[in-house]
Formats: sequence, C-alpha cells, structure tokens
Amino acid sequence: MNKNSEKLFFYDLETTGLNPARHGVHQISGIITINGEVKEKIDLKVRPNPKAAIEQPALDVGNVTREQILAYPKMDVVFSELTAILSKYVDKFNKQDKLHLVGYNIMGFDNDFFRGFWIQNGDKYFGSMFWSDSIDVMALASNEFRDSRSEMANFKLATVAEKCGIHVDETKLHDASYDIYLTMEIFKFVNI
Repeated sequence: MNKNSEKLFFYDLETTGLNPARHGVHQISGIITINGEVKEKIDLKVRPNPKAAIEQPALDVGNVTREQILAYPKMDVVFSELTAILSKYVDKFNKQDKLHLVGYNIMGFDNDFFRGFWIQNGDKYFGSMFWSDSIDVMALASNEFRDSRSEMANFKLATVAEKCGIHVDETKLHDASYDIYLTMEIFKFVNI
C-alpha cells in the first residue's frame, strides 16, 4: 500500500429511518486521517430533508426527539460546512485525490444515505470527493473472526468491538461520533 496517498474518512450517520429513499440524515460524524494521522474530527447535527419521513423507532435508537432534530441547522448549511472541511484535504478537480469512505456496515446502509445527502443538496459530484470502493470494517472483521463467528451472538458493532477486546460504553452507542471511535478501534485491531 502506498502510505503517501492513504486518505481515509471514517464516518457514521444517524438517520430518521432505514430507507434512503424515504428517510433523512440527522447526524454526520467523521474523522479524517491521512497516512494514519488524525487530521480533523467532524460531528454535525443536521435538520433532515423536509420531505423525509421521521420514524419514532429510529429516533429512539439515536436517543433524540423530533423537536431536537428539527431544531438542528438546515441541511444546505451543514452540507456547505461539510464540503468546506473535506475540501481542505481533497482537491475535487484532481481525479487522483480522493478519500476512502470507511465505516461499519456502510455498504449496506450509510453509503446510500450519504450519496443521497449530496443529491438532496443539488451536488452530483459525490465521486469527486470519495473513491467508489469503500472500506467496510464489518467485512474486514468478518474475515478476522470467520473461525469463531458461530460463537458470537450477532455481528453488531458493539459485539465485534468487545470481541476485539475494546471496552464498549452501552450508553454511548448510536451516537455517530462514538460509533466511529469503535469502528476505528476495530479497524486498527483487524489491520495489525
């Protein structure tokens, strides 16, 4: 691996439901690393797209209320802030300069919501910031624990973190910034 070009964006989203076509994003957290060094941490609260359905079970998981998320900054304001931060580390006009998206179970969930966030903000150039081949830490951990998977109750983030010997604070789960911390620790464990 060419460490001179390793730009990673560890990220997690909290949403108003499970369907990216119906629901919206209400929290975007991320950590930008370059060559293994943390460059910036992001934790943005987002008022969901006004057209997005808001499901109470999703709010319960994230331990937030409808009133709270509707008081967050508008998504276009947050989008501008996010892209300004990302632009400090990526030249979106250089096809060889992008961030790898890294997260837990992002291939089956977060990536669709994140790409949708770009589209909802009228920007069709998501691929100018991010490589299309994301790094899903869930898949890396699956390979790491393939011999002992049958002994695990499930393959949720907290369960896998504990299997790696990482202390999990149950009260902080489903806050995107805490979930990123666990994801980064799992990533380090499986890449030793």
